Amino acid sequence: MRFFESEEELQEKLRDFITAHKSRLGLVSLEAPLISNLPVWSNIALIRQYHQNMSWHEAKITIDRLLHRMGMDSIAEKRNPSLTKEERFYAMLLRAAMVRDAVVVLDKPFSILTNLRDGHFLMHILHKVDDLIAEAHIFDYSWAKERYGVTADAED
Repeated sequence: MRFFESEEELQEKLRDFITAHKSRLGLVSLEAPLISNLPVWSNIALIRQYHQNMSWHEAKITIDRLLHRMGMDSIAEKRNPSLTKEERFYAMLLRAAMVRDAVVVLDKPFSILTNLRDGHFLMHILHKVDDLIAEAHIFDYSWAKERYGVTADAED
């Protein structure tokens, strides 16, 4: 977890991190929304179809299995506007995890999951995909430390 005092500092460090990990980056951020006119499964599958030349049929099967594993079968055909915040987050995280050897970055996840009081849900969902990703990093403000269970005095 990386915590920052200001939006400017967070954005600068995030840009640097993205540049350093560009080929393996999977970004979960309001700045990288799902494509509104595509169903969830297709939003997730696009990464593998584009980067690994996976066929439509193989991609659909792969994503259906992942959604089932996550307990999210019901969102496969939904489009972004009809998703709950949690469903949208699941979809965005799975999309990020589709990058080969993914370095997943959660950019201010509480801005996506505005109803969460703490980071338990985040840690739970990251655990569900830990076999799909190489690394996970959270970028957030220093005043959010306690929501993640990090004391304000703890070192970044």
